[in-house]
Amino acid sequence: MTSGSGELARHWRYAELPDVDLLKARYVRKTFVRHTHEHFVIAAVSEGVEVFHHSGADQYAGAGTLALVNPDTPHTGRAGVPEGWRYGAVYPSPGVVAEIAAETTTLRGTPGFVLPVLDDPYAVGLVHQVLRAAEEGNALAADTLLRVVVTRLLRLNGGPLPQREVRSAGGRIAARARAVLEERLADPPTLEQLAGELGTSPFALLRAFRDVYGLPPHAWLTDARVRRARHLLDAGTTPAQAAVAVGFTDQPHLNRHFARIVGVPPGAYQRERKNVQDAPGGLFLPSWAWQNRQLSRTDARTAGDGPTPPSYGTPSGSGSPSASPGSPSG
Repeated sequence: MTSGSGELARHWRYAELPDVDLLKARYVRKTFVRHTHEHFVIAAVSEGVEVFHHSGADQYAGAGTLALVNPDTPHTGRAGVPEGWRYGAVYPSPGVVAEIAAETTTLRGTPGFVLPVLDDPYAVGLVHQVLRAAEEGNALAADTLLRVVVTRLLRLNGGPLPQREVRSAGGRIAARARAVLEERLADPPTLEQLAGELGTSPFALLRAFRDVYGLPPHAWLTDARVRRARHLLDAGTTPAQAAVAVGFTDQPHLNRHFARIVGVPPGAYQRERKNVQDAPGGLFLPSWAWQNRQLSRTDARTAGDGPTPPSYGTPSGSGSPSASPGSPSG
């Protein structure tokens, strides 16, 4: 858990939720530069307001709403009010979302989210319950609740993702440029050199690349370097070694860009990924009847089914929740 000036953030993985990243954070002055994610972003705001630029406009996600970003979609992030914002987020991979969509929805094609902000306090509570279950080592609850919330969001706000158009001459040049940059991540050419290799002009390449990928080549390169660094850190490479391997001048250079995209420094990121959590005993596990009730509620098209879901720790049957699920525990 990193902290400073009232800001807190924890970015981690739970072994029983493969291909899903987890985040709990409170940010006040934090600013996320324009970047993308390989995974989906499902960010549940519990306090304050987050503003993020997405699809050409500023989007506002306040308490009780979710910020939803599809993979490889450029976006930013910053506080929308002086006190900042508190949120919890899950980042399921495209494969995880596609598997859930195929099993529980009628969506065709590659599934994704239609609107970047959804007002749904119930789903906000579910996201925080996933994080709480992961922290406590409750694998059955974490897996169940993740599937419930992804199903709900796809039914309320899902659709097929548009295919990125690369049929035009500009699109083909942009794709070739991206392939060159991926291959030469640590020692990339200049824009002029890259354009010359591809038989076009620097400004034509710049326009084509931004049109297809939403970022100019230099910003895309930084984003790609941070992605590669994350994979290296996951594999046990030290931050200093990862910095050099992906083309940053040194570890402080990596630290600066990593924190502006991921939300935590690379050292804290790697420490959390190495943590092994032991599941505590004596936790209630949700019954299949409870799970089916939650899935059936996703058919509702409004949030009128209550501001927060029941606590996953409540056994099947009557009784009040054991904790307020709509607020994060950290």
